[in-house]
Amino acid sequence: MQQSIADIRKEYSALSLKASEVDANPVDQFLSWFDMAINAEIMEPNAMTVSTIDGNKPSSRIVLLKGVENEEFVFYTNYNSSKGQQMANSPLVSLNFFWPELERQVRIEGKVRKVDEATSDAYFESRPRASQIGAWVSPQSEVIQSRKVLEERLEEIELKFKDKEVDRPPHWGGYAVKPNMIEFWQGRPSRLHDRIRYTFSKTNNWMIERLAP
Repeated sequence: MQQSIADIRKEYSALSLKASEVDANPVDQFLSWFDMAINAEIMEPNAMTVSTIDGNKPSSRIVLLKGVENEEFVFYTNYNSSKGQQMANSPLVSLNFFWPELERQVRIEGKVRKVDEATSDAYFESRPRASQIGAWVSPQSEVIQSRKVLEERLEEIELKFKDKEVDRPPHWGGYAVKPNMIEFWQGRPSRLHDRIRYTFSKTNNWMIERLAP
């Protein structure tokens, strides 16, 4: 290794974040930041870490956000996957977006639920055909002997749906996360970063607080 990991450092100085300037609603604030991430041409600005609870330990992976609807964050996956099973056992999840080009991070905590079948159907129909086929092919998170298992299954599914529309698999669909906490992080010099946290209160209002970095 040419450089020590401990010596890797970056000074943050591009932007700032003031509590007096943020939106009263954190979802609207997120959408504003998300638009900025798109305009900055960040590669896959909708990539997020989804953390779930696996028994008594956390489990994380990268998933793509596919919508913000009714103040919920929506993504799609295989219900039988590891994360699908974990969310079935515990609805508590966290999401994390990191946009290094803007020196920004957003953390979201909340409860997850499955979206209705009509919503899952509509999104599935919008996917490229190859992705639709892939949803049928992969027994996500299961141990397989080799890639040949997938290749043989791909041939089988392509033949099944030859000259037909691909139906949504019953084991595949959407999830929506209803946030109860959203934190916005803006990198600042000397590691004195800006952190603004929104917490949903018992009076059904968002409370805004500044946190120490």
